[in-house]
Amino acid sequence: MDSGQLAWGITATALVLLMTPGVAFFYGGLVKAKSVVSMMMMSFGSLALVGVLWVLYGYSMSAVDGPLQFAGNPLSSFSLEGLGNEDLLGAAFGATFAIITVALISGSIADRARFGPWMVFAGVWATLVYFPVAAWVWGGGWILELGDLMGGLPSVIDYAGGTAVHINAGAAALALAIVLGRRVVFQKGAHKPHNVPLVLLGAALLWFGWFGFNAGAEFLAEGMPGVGLIVVNTLGATAAAVLGWMIVEKLKDGKATAVGAASGAVSGLVAITPACANLTPGFALLLGVVAGAVSAFAVDLKFKLGYDDSLDVVGIHLVAGVIGTLYLGFFAIDTGLFTGGDFGQLTVQAIAAFAVLGYSFVVALILGFAIDKTMGFRITSEDEVAGIDTIVHGEEGYQLEEDARV
Repeated sequence: MDSGQLAWGITATALVLLMTPGVAFFYGGLVKAKSVVSMMMMSFGSLALVGVLWVLYGYSMSAVDGPLQFAGNPLSSFSLEGLGNEDLLGAAFGATFAIITVALISGSIADRARFGPWMVFAGVWATLVYFPVAAWVWGGGWILELGDLMGGLPSVIDYAGGTAVHINAGAAALALAIVLGRRVVFQKGAHKPHNVPLVLLGAALLWFGWFGFNAGAEFLAEGMPGVGLIVVNTLGATAAAVLGWMIVEKLKDGKATAVGAASGAVSGLVAITPACANLTPGFALLLGVVAGAVSAFAVDLKFKLGYDDSLDVVGIHLVAGVIGTLYLGFFAIDTGLFTGGDFGQLTVQAIAAFAVLGYSFVVALILGFAIDKTMGFRITSEDEVAGIDTIVHGEEGYQLEEDARV
């Protein structure tokens, strides 16, 4: 690599790492004031734990020798021993993806999850699900090779993590929402974001960092030939998704809100993640509008179906992740059904999306129930009402001035 590639690799790694504090701010603003410390700690806990596990053995597990191997040997490069300078940079970049994927899950169990059991879940789920799935998608595994395995169909397209990150996290979030059950009060409008500016700050940091998320891997390619298309698609699809969400929100509820705009931005970012390098800008705009509009409807499904996904990880990350992954089957450059290809691209995209969804959901459900039965995943209803921050962490997000003087 030349110095420019190395510089972009370092910058992209820092940008993606910043996204996890962005998730913490985004989620922290959405919960009650007495849950903000707990919510943000789950993101920072993921950053610490998954970062260590990735260095120890996660990176080793994320590459396989053939498409039939479940995951790489965790001892093959234990503690990143033997890696050269460029491989170490690639490992650091990969770590940031593992970290944020786990952090995303936490939004589904806001206000009611104990920190210790969450950390156990985070470490085991990363080991059993994220590290192997990363190998399937990017490390030579069966998803990467699916087209050839099916007799010469197009390769699965997942440039930056529609399956490995967003569908993966969204499916696990749904499982944990089922395991922990509903909050004491579960009805539409009962839980208002306590700090809208914090939500917008988090969304802004996510959008900022997402340019590293989507375009970061270009540092591995000489000359970074696809970076322009990736950057403009990341910008355009996200902006279009904001408009799509706000239009639906205005038609449904009579008002376009700041929280809706921030949520729309995240849905657009999620949808463009797998598709950023394989859509023309016009089709990227269309994807953004569709993802924003559909996610604006999808976040209300939890009230109809009865699962309490506190911060709409399912409605945004799972739904928009599936949309972005399947959309490539129709509009991917040269291989989409309407852009010069046939049903082959859609077939492999669907298999990859729903295989990861099913695997992540089942493992997370089993793991969640096992932790709940042995450790107790959820705080008591009384503690939930009193405030999880003081009960679990002994801290408050905000110290009122009159309290400070006492």
